[in-house]
Amino acid sequence: MSNIGLYDDKYKNFEWNDSAKELELHENEAKNIGYLCSDRICEKGFGQKLALIWEGFKGEVRRYTYDDIRLHSNAFAHYFTGLGLKPGDRICLFMDKIPELYISFLGVLKMGGIVQPLFSAFGEEALLTRIDDAKTSAILTTKKHAGKVRRILDKLPELKHIIIVDAEGELPGKNEKTYSMEKAPKVEHVDIYPVEPETPSVLHYTSGTTGKPKGALHVHSSIIAQYITAKWVLDLMLDDIYWCTADPGWVTGTSYGIIGPWSNGVTQAVYDIGFSTEKWYAFIERNRVTVWYSAPTAIRLLMKEGVEAVNKYDLSSLRHLISVGEPLNAEAVIWSEKAFGKPFHDSYWQTETGSIVITNFPGLKIKAGSMGKAFPGITATVVNQSTFEPITETGMVGLIALKPGWPSMFRTYWHNKEVYENKFKKGWYLCGDRASIDNEGYFWFVGRDDDVINTAGHLVGPFEIESALLEHQAVAESAAVGKPDPINMEVVKAFVALKPGFSPSSDLELDIINFIRKKLSPLAMPQEIEFVPSLPKTRSGKIMRRLLRAKEWGQEIGDTSTLEDE
Repeated sequence: MSNIGLYDDKYKNFEWNDSAKELELHENEAKNIGYLCSDRICEKGFGQKLALIWEGFKGEVRRYTYDDIRLHSNAFAHYFTGLGLKPGDRICLFMDKIPELYISFLGVLKMGGIVQPLFSAFGEEALLTRIDDAKTSAILTTKKHAGKVRRILDKLPELKHIIIVDAEGELPGKNEKTYSMEKAPKVEHVDIYPVEPETPSVLHYTSGTTGKPKGALHVHSSIIAQYITAKWVLDLMLDDIYWCTADPGWVTGTSYGIIGPWSNGVTQAVYDIGFSTEKWYAFIERNRVTVWYSAPTAIRLLMKEGVEAVNKYDLSSLRHLISVGEPLNAEAVIWSEKAFGKPFHDSYWQTETGSIVITNFPGLKIKAGSMGKAFPGITATVVNQSTFEPITETGMVGLIALKPGWPSMFRTYWHNKEVYENKFKKGWYLCGDRASIDNEGYFWFVGRDDDVINTAGHLVGPFEIESALLEHQAVAESAAVGKPDPINMEVVKAFVALKPGFSPSSDLELDIINFIRKKLSPLAMPQEIEFVPSLPKTRSGKIMRRLLRAKEWGQEIGDTSTLEDE
C-alpha cells in the first residue's frame, strides 16, 4: 500500500505551503527542526513509539522512543548552553553512526546552533580544512577519533570544546570534556531556540569532487521540503521500519536519515557497519525493514553476489526501494526486480538542493535508467550551456536547472558568496549535471558537466557507456572518461573492475568491446579498456571520474580528502 498517487488531480496544484500546513506551520512561519522531529511527535501521542533501532558492528542493540530522543536532545541542548555556546555557533559532529550522533543533531538545533556534520572516516587534513573554514566552536567525537582532533587543535584557535561522548574521567587533551548521553540527567523542559524561516540550521560540506570543499548552508524552513519528499518519494508511513544506509556526515544521512523520517513520526533502523551483503540482508530480515534507501554503488555490490544470496533470507517485509547518490543504471533496476520482486526507484538531488528534486515516484511508471520527473513544487528543465535558456527540443542534452525558491535550497556557500552566485544564471540554479528530457517529461542523466566527453565536437556522457559495460556478465563496476586525442580532441577510455571469477585478458577486452558495440554509437565506443582492481570513489559512494581523467591528461588531481580508501 502506498501513501499517494502523485499524479492524481489533487497533487497537480501542490504548493510548499501545503506541506507547511501538515507540519502545523502558519504562513511564513518556521519552527525549530529539533522540536518538529521530537517534541511535536510526542505531542501528537507517539511519545512511546520507537524512533530509533540501532545496531552496532559488535551486535549490540539500543532502542529509543520519541520521548527518549526528546529528553536526550533536550539534555544535549542544555549542556551546550551551559558551556557558553551560543545560537549561530558551529558545532561539529564527528562520530560513527552511533545514537549520540543522531540525537545530538537535534540537540544542537534546539539551542540554536548550526550543526556541522562531518564523516568520521575523514583524516586530519580533511577535518582541519572544514573546521577551520567554518570557525567551529565545539566538536562532539569519540575516543576512536579524538586523536585526529588533538593533532590539529593547535591550528584551530576557535575550537574551544572537544566533547568526547564515550569516555569518563580524566582526559589528556586540551579543551577536552566528557559527556555521557545515557548517564546525563534527563531534561524535561528546555527553552528551544525560536527560529525564523531563514535561521541557519545545518552546514554541509560538499565532497570536494571539484576543487576545495565548500560549506553549503541550510536553514530551518528546509524541513518543509524534507518532510514532504520523505512522505511522498520514500513513501514513509507511520507503521514503516525505514533504513537509510547513508552516513549523517553526508546530506542524505541528515535530510533522510534524521529529519525526513523523524518529522514523519517513523521508526528508523540504523546499522553501524560497512558494506556486507549477508549482514545487510540479515539486518533487513531481523528488523522487518519495509522501506530501504541506499546507493547505486551498494546495489552494484549486491548484484555481484547474485540472486542466490538474496534467497537465503526472508526479505518479504520490503515494500519500497529507493536509490540515491549516483545515477541508477537500468541493469540495477532490472536486477532488483528479479532479486526483490520490486525495482529500485532513482532519486536525484544534491547537497545544495537539500531535498529530492527529480525522482521516480511510487506509482509512477519507471523507465529503467531514467531519473524520473520533477517533484511537485519544483520547476526543473535543462538549459543551453552558453545562453542558459531552456531547451525546448525533446531529447537534446543541456544543463539541469531548477527555479530557485524551494524551501530546502541552500542559502549560500560559507564565506564564498562569489562561488555561490556563480551557480545561478538567468534566474536558474545550475546543478552542474547534464541531462535530456523525453516527450513524457522524464529526465535522462548524461553526466557531470565536467565529466562529459567531447569527441570530434560531439558530447558523449559517461553514464550511457558505463551502463552498457555493466550489462556484460564480467563487469562489476565501470567508469568512462575522455583521454586526449590529436584528431578528435578526446576519445573514450573505460576503466573496468571485474566480478570474482574473471581475470583481465585481451580476449576478455575484445569480448566486452564486441558486446557493447551493439549498444553504443561509434562515437561513444571506448577506444581503450583498462582493467583495475577497483574504482576511486568518495566515501559517499560516488565514482571520482575526475581523478581518472586527470591522470589521463597529466593534470593535478586536486582534493582527495573524501576518497574512500584514505
